[in-house]
Amino acid sequence: VQLQASGGGLVQAGGSLRLSCAASGSTFSNYIMGWFRQAPGKEREFVAAISWSVGSTRYADSAKGRFTISRTNAKNTVSLQMNSLKPEDTAVYYCAANTKLLSSSSNNYEYWGQGTEVTVSS
Repeated sequence: VQLQASGGGLVQAGGSLRLSCAASGSTFSNYIMGWFRQAPGKEREFVAAISWSVGSTRYADSAKGRFTISRTNAKNTVSLQMNSLKPEDTAVYYCAANTKLLSSSSNNYEYWGQGTEVTVSS
């Protein structure tokens, strides 16, 4: 599966952004989808994940209550709605896919998009 993330940009603290990830090349509903991020000088970290059927989601503590992951299988897309953004949310955001686990570990994700940059100014 090929993944293409979009929607990043510059936003002030307290603002919102909606990231999207478009999938192609395989049956989208077969994949668990996740979002990760990597800030400058830091390791890549988990943000959120969603299961095949939309029934289950998982969030990093830093994302709970502010971010919402969703998917539309008919459109082969997964989105990350980010509200109440903080400067510490500044990072390159990556969408990823795997076929096995609703996991927070990047090691479990087989496919990765190219990333979209989010900058939150204070």
